[in-house]
Amino acid sequence: MDAAEFRQRGKEMVDTVADYLENIQKRPVFPSVQPGYIRELVPESAPETAESWEDLVGDIERVVMPGVTHWHHPQFHAYFPTANSYAALCADMLSDAIGCIGFSWASSPACTELEMVMMDWLGKMLDLPQEFLFCSGGKGGGVIQGTASEATLVALLAARNQTIHREKEANPALTEADIMARMVGYCSDQAHSSVERAGLLGAVKIVKLSSDKKQSLRGETLAQAVQKDKEKGLIPFFVCGTLGTTPSCAFDNIEELGAVCNLEKIWLHIDAAYAGSAFICPEFRYLLSGVQFADSFNFNPHKWLRVTFDCSAMWIKDSSKLVDAFNVDPLYLKHDNQGKVPDYRHWQIPLGRRFRSLKLWFVLRLHGIKGLQEYIRQHVKLAHEFEALVLADERFEIVAEVVLGLVCFRLKGANDINEQLLQRINQDGRIHLVPSKIGNTYFLRFAVCAPYAESKDVQFAWTVLTELATELLKEKK
Repeated sequence: MDAAEFRQRGKEMVDTVADYLENIQKRPVFPSVQPGYIRELVPESAPETAESWEDLVGDIERVVMPGVTHWHHPQFHAYFPTANSYAALCADMLSDAIGCIGFSWASSPACTELEMVMMDWLGKMLDLPQEFLFCSGGKGGGVIQGTASEATLVALLAARNQTIHREKEANPALTEADIMARMVGYCSDQAHSSVERAGLLGAVKIVKLSSDKKQSLRGETLAQAVQKDKEKGLIPFFVCGTLGTTPSCAFDNIEELGAVCNLEKIWLHIDAAYAGSAFICPEFRYLLSGVQFADSFNFNPHKWLRVTFDCSAMWIKDSSKLVDAFNVDPLYLKHDNQGKVPDYRHWQIPLGRRFRSLKLWFVLRLHGIKGLQEYIRQHVKLAHEFEALVLADERFEIVAEVVLGLVCFRLKGANDINEQLLQRINQDGRIHLVPSKIGNTYFLRFAVCAPYAESKDVQFAWTVLTELATELLKEKK
């Protein structure tokens, strides 16, 4: 394909994408294929000679679309949103065309410098403490990671490195293995599994602490755990507090956790992967209370801020702690301006990185802060509309407080009837939900996800739910 053909085919592909997104509601939200279906539809080996564009594009509907779960479908209510916008799609095209691998300032100065400015823009939108921003002139700053899971691992490894150095200074006879064997980190029993996984990858122990009746991790619980572990000779070094848990969108008490962490010199990382986008709205910023105690903070614009995957925003108060943990500096990566600006390869797990700040630049300029705030507010309004429908039906109950765009609900009664209801919902195929559990209580999660979700979509989902619930309850009688 040369430039002339690219101009033609590229325009055709833009039309294909626009048609897909404009008509996505006509497709079944959840695929009905079985594992291995694609192997039956494609050859066993790549073609020896080039095939035509027409044949390739024709196979998109035949091969790919039958197996797609349509995350931007108005009846997709599973997990959490994955962001999308035409602005971000255009930015991704430009990023792919430029194709720089921005591991250092010298590898593409614009890639590094636009990211620094965009992370400051975003941090100001959330009203983060000045210490987190490059413009403060201090050691803080922001970086775009791939996912919140990566951000948690990066924070944990930086905290581990800091603790090893501190313990070795106090007792030079200790080895790294001796210290790591005694290190312990903490999170809520509601925290995402990626925190536990970060512990596995970092070869340190992670302890899940019990949350309260609102599924919030409290300071007293952490303080007691830290004291007990210190008495055992362990070294508490890391806490991951969650703002907007995956099971129920619960919020840990960061004010209380932060006070304990600061007293005990424990690294506090905040995972606000989903909920963080809402903090651009002043009325939701109270949920961020205590962020001043954090060493690092992360949320995903690629979940709820119209920025396509991947774009996970992470800030750190002292970037030297990341650089110390990840700095491997061979001659072929050095450059004359080293030290004057960040070399982002020292702020992350991989070496290479895409020009992801273009997506933030496009979205923030073409939507504006007010446009993005109204987008968040619309989703929250729709969640409360669904909540009201649940509360008006005496057969159902709400399981957790509805704060943002997630509603946790269930049929009153045993878990098995809710399991059967969910199975019928997803087999029916008109809407798509996933379940969760708090303690022994099984429930369904209704997340407002679609970029252009409307009241009619909520009403349709409720109609489907009640229809299937009525059939199920009749059969049970």
